[in-house]
Amino acid sequence: MLSALGLALGGLLGLGLAGALGLAARWAAFGAAAAAALFALAGLLGGPAVLDLPLGPPGAALRLSLDPLSAWFLLVLGVVALPAALMAAAGGIAGRAEAAGFPLFLAGMALALLAGDVLTLLLGFEAMSLASWALVAARHPAGAGRRAARLYLGFAAFSGLCLLGGLALLAAPGAGFAAIRAAPPEGWRAAAAMALVLLGAGSKAGLLPFHLWLPLAHPAAATPVSALMSGAMVKVALYVLARVLFDLAGPAQPGWWGAPLMALGAATALWGALRANTERDIKAILACSTLDNLGVIALALGLALLFRGADLSPLAAVALSAALLHALAHGAFKGLLFLCAGAVAERAGSRDPDRLGGLIHNMPLVAGAALLGAASAAALPPFAGFAGEWLLLQALLQGWRLADLAAQLLIAAALAAAAMAAALAAAAMLRLIGLVFLGRPRTPRAAGAGDAAGLARVALLLAALFCAAAALLAGPLLGLADGAVAALLGGAAGAPVHGLSLSLGEAGARYAPAAVLGALLLLAALLWRAVRRAGAPAAQRGPAWDCGFQPPPAHLPFGDPLTQPSAAGAAQPLRRALGPLALALREAQSPAAPGAAAPARLQVAARDRGFGALLAPLARARRRAGHEAERLRNLPLGACLALAFGTLVGLLALLAGLGRP
Repeated sequence: MLSALGLALGGLLGLGLAGALGLAARWAAFGAAAAAALFALAGLLGGPAVLDLPLGPPGAALRLSLDPLSAWFLLVLGVVALPAALMAAAGGIAGRAEAAGFPLFLAGMALALLAGDVLTLLLGFEAMSLASWALVAARHPAGAGRRAARLYLGFAAFSGLCLLGGLALLAAPGAGFAAIRAAPPEGWRAAAAMALVLLGAGSKAGLLPFHLWLPLAHPAAATPVSALMSGAMVKVALYVLARVLFDLAGPAQPGWWGAPLMALGAATALWGALRANTERDIKAILACSTLDNLGVIALALGLALLFRGADLSPLAAVALSAALLHALAHGAFKGLLFLCAGAVAERAGSRDPDRLGGLIHNMPLVAGAALLGAASAAALPPFAGFAGEWLLLQALLQGWRLADLAAQLLIAAALAAAAMAAALAAAAMLRLIGLVFLGRPRTPRAAGAGDAAGLARVALLLAALFCAAAALLAGPLLGLADGAVAALLGGAAGAPVHGLSLSLGEAGARYAPAAVLGALLLLAALLWRAVRRAGAPAAQRGPAWDCGFQPPPAHLPFGDPLTQPSAAGAAQPLRRALGPLALALREAQSPAAPGAAAPARLQVAARDRGFGALLAPLARARRRAGHEAERLRNLPLGACLALAFGTLVGLLALLAGLGRP
């Protein structure tokens, strides 16, 4: 199997070169689809293997390795990439740059997942970053998209430098993973490597405070590329985190390693869910939802590290299983949602929810697929996103088993953040589906939109099939992850019991997706029957409620769009409550003058979300420091002497405390 994967990587490189020389983007996409199918098959069937390639610098040949962890993330990559490649073949990519970059992007992700040494991992990670940047920049020679590409390139360079430093502390560039496991880092080297890898992989995954590029770069790319970036590329960064923190750093690392990852994950999940409720571009909404789910996965990984450090292996297995299962589910439903967003933008001519509406009538396939993906993103049972979050909440509820009070408080705060993020994610998906697919069309283009056809229809159906499989087969899929859990934790004892259902043991909670689905279908049938028996004998039609306005003019057969809910109006409660605090938004109202015919105006201003957002706190801190320095210069002599004496006493007390055995 590993030899076939090596040939697939070579084929993708050849497709990239041929695309640069003028190969049609359609054939490059078909080749990428074949490679993606092989990656998914390897994730399902692949066994442990190592293969040295006849490439690389002298004395350090590139090495491929397939183990349970890389096989699981290869499955995630294949599930996302196969429908995305079919959508690309349907016209989702065009031109030489995209024809060359799409196969190279896929090859870089696969090479990073199959890496068996430090050099191969770095090569694949950087190839993935550069190819994805080229795909974003190719679509936007100027304007906001170009600025988003430059911002993304800056974060990618920072990520690569941090990852290079962290892996260099682990071993020499050509060292294999087996050699690092035999002599894991200790002391300050281990802590420094953990910090640098967390900075490098965390910035690539979009964890706070490195989240600024993701809501800008993902919507700027072509639809298949956006699906790959949100569904697969960020998972490669999380794979690097899991590989280093759980595997290469050794099992004897302290449990506090999980604390920063938990804090960053909880904050990212909450911020992403909040931001998804305020964006006015459907692809930007999905990109912010990606931040929410990445935060959930990072939170689960940090919780597993915390439990492992406390020798609570069964609970660590539950948290790690939640992270792996949610990574697969998120890849399935987020790829589906981005493909639906691309179909809407192509057929209805806009990505602004205020210019859409009523698409469920003319685009039933796209609407049905989007409903499936949105229900999964909202973590509603029995859809794909529920099982992983359910496992995570079960693990968080066991935080009282830790003896450390600080760890218990951290887990309690993470539980509250995760629950709030889940509720906000459901609200964001409700807003997205309601504005885009329900109601009445707001523009003639939306009223005349047609459904997806040809290869685009095949891609949507395949992505929907993967999403449904991830929902109903959560138990069997978790069985495939047992090898990865055992490899990272040194044994799967106490891991969630799986079959057709998930269980935490004989006395624990249980979740059966098929039973939940059956109960919901039965309840829906009974409700439909009761409504039919108690309702009117025949359907009755009447005029739609027009909010008291006069009948619409002839040139607006669907009514005035201003009488329908808008994207800004749906987000107004959250924006008013949390806008200035958490969302960097300011709202200004301009009421209409008495007797004026002009409507009231509402302006929402967003502060800079680029590098200025990072520099603004520094500028405020500098001004505050200047004010404090001016106050210190005006202190009387006695106050200055007292301050100096107090500082000296404090330093002596600190040194005495540090020197105490």
